[in-house]
Amino acid sequence: MDNVIRLAILGSGNGTNAQQITEYFAGRQDVEVACIIYNKKDAYIAERARNLGVEARYFGRKDFYETTAVLDYMRAKQVDWVILAGFLWLMPEAILKAYPNHVINIHPALLPAYGGKGMYGHHVHEAVVANHETESGITIHIVDEHYDRGTTLFQARCTVTPDDTPDTLAAKIHLLEKEYFPQVIDRTIKG
Repeated sequence: MDNVIRLAILGSGNGTNAQQITEYFAGRQDVEVACIIYNKKDAYIAERARNLGVEARYFGRKDFYETTAVLDYMRAKQVDWVILAGFLWLMPEAILKAYPNHVINIHPALLPAYGGKGMYGHHVHEAVVANHETESGITIHIVDEHYDRGTTLFQARCTVTPDDTPDTLAAKIHLLEKEYFPQVIDRTIKG
């Protein structure tokens, strides 16, 4: 009997979180990153996957929303949990149904603030700074059929100072992501 928990990491961009998650679980006997799936052809996440020795596969919009290609691939890879690490599309209903409460996302703000369609990455940090917020952070949550609305698993906070720019705030958020995202995934998938 195989008791390994297999993760699929989905991303759209640079892949720093995907790399941190993969490195965190490297060498573990109980958890493995089975594959990295990306939806932008030129995304650097594919190069990171190659460097990490993880199979990476590109799927376009049609594959996600009009066919079962992505789901079929994840089933073939025996995926147990889906991890969104900078994946910018709304999760297709078929994947949510196949993996109920087994899709985890990280958002670079304290949800429900600064969530929803179009609120990702630098857009979030620009809005937080423009609104003179005194704190921001990360939210790790279960994914449902709406952007950034699923059950919150964890939040971590950081101070936003009057001197912060979107770039300096992004650096603070990245540190929180690096510290907490793999740990929260680990705790959650172990149930």
